[in-house]
Amino acid sequence: MSTTPPNPPAPGASPSAGRRPEWAGRNYTLLTAAAVVSNLGSQGALIASAFAVLGAGGDSGDVGLVAAARTLPLVVFLLVGGALADRLPRHHVMVAANGLNCVSQALFAVLVLGGHAELWSMMLLAALGGTGTAFFSPASEGMLLASVQGPQASRAFAFYRVAMHGAGIGGAALGGALVAVIGPGWVLAVDAAAFAAAGALRALLDVERIPRREGDKVSLLRDLREGWQEVIGRSWLWSIVLQFAVVNAVVGAAEAVYGPLVAEEHLGGPGPWGTALAGFGAGTLLGALAMTRWRPARPLLAGTLCVLPLALPSAALAVPLSAVGLFVVMFVSGACVEVFGVSWMTVLHQEIPEDKFSRVSSYDWLGSIAMLPLATAIAGPVESAVGRSAALWGCSGLILLLTLAVLCVPEVRNLRRAPAAAVPVPVLPVVEEGLPETVTTPGEERPGS
Repeated sequence: MSTTPPNPPAPGASPSAGRRPEWAGRNYTLLTAAAVVSNLGSQGALIASAFAVLGAGGDSGDVGLVAAARTLPLVVFLLVGGALADRLPRHHVMVAANGLNCVSQALFAVLVLGGHAELWSMMLLAALGGTGTAFFSPASEGMLLASVQGPQASRAFAFYRVAMHGAGIGGAALGGALVAVIGPGWVLAVDAAAFAAAGALRALLDVERIPRREGDKVSLLRDLREGWQEVIGRSWLWSIVLQFAVVNAVVGAAEAVYGPLVAEEHLGGPGPWGTALAGFGAGTLLGALAMTRWRPARPLLAGTLCVLPLALPSAALAVPLSAVGLFVVMFVSGACVEVFGVSWMTVLHQEIPEDKFSRVSSYDWLGSIAMLPLATAIAGPVESAVGRSAALWGCSGLILLLTLAVLCVPEVRNLRRAPAAAVPVPVLPVVEEGLPETVTTPGEERPGS
């Protein structure tokens, strides 16, 4: 029987952190602060990049190509990123990835401000940013879940997402307004500065108390095979990953390609579109706040039911609703889907072995975004073939159909939250002096960060 004390400090926690909740150690606080900073910049940059393409004379097809260029490296490099994050110090991977994102966004800003942005250069810089994200995401998810232990994990994840989405509200609204007032180039420059600041915060993460992982000499292919076996051995996991492969693709096409065009033609430009995205962020904030108190006994069932309203924004754009109506729809869908986000993180933390979490996370991310480059690239041609309204209604229909199909999986309906006493609270031995700092943990942030 384990002699683990009932409430050991979280990794990175310090004795001076006594005023914080037991799950909010030093690393958790730094990770949350860094997520706030980077989300403030990135939400505005998503709007800025689309309007930078349109401002350079591009059309819907060009907007889709730039979006596809950003997501294609995710498909190519995510698995490698997940395997490396289970081998190397995760905070080093995160800081290096933030540096690459900072450089790519700074160059993008220089080109746009100088009036020299061409389609090929915007696609190249978007691809560099996507490469950084491919290595950052699995490491970030593992580091976050390693910073929280014990029965309060779901509350910690919910508060993290409250902070992250709260920043998203301000970032989207402010970004849309700034694009309209000072242009997309300056918004991209702000995003570059945000990546630099977030990377500096993540460089301060304390990993001295985190044990070194075993198997550093195991082959990369074996690492990937072990992660794959974890995924295919759980029907709830692979079915939801397949679901989101399509859901994220159609949502990405609607928001990255069709949304800015509808805003330009019917809503008044980037300002109202930024406000609508902020409505989604406000909804996720409310949903995350609700999840700090609500702990559903069947988290996957509750979360999957709350994916159904994600079909509403595409339908609202198809009509299209007014800016106010779109804001309300985005708010409702954001609140509902955040229930899924917190539930998903909680179940992964509960069910996946800690030393394999980054690899499982990389398969999760890969499946969830694998079809996104194709969807954004063909959004323009599909619009030309069937019309924008029909394309958007198709997006809504696919979301509803696939979510109902996932509800037919018994494990999704029946998987229960573990009792508090059953939640593993591993002992974290101190790394001996002179040994290299490496991290051992479980797995972030779903797409849309």
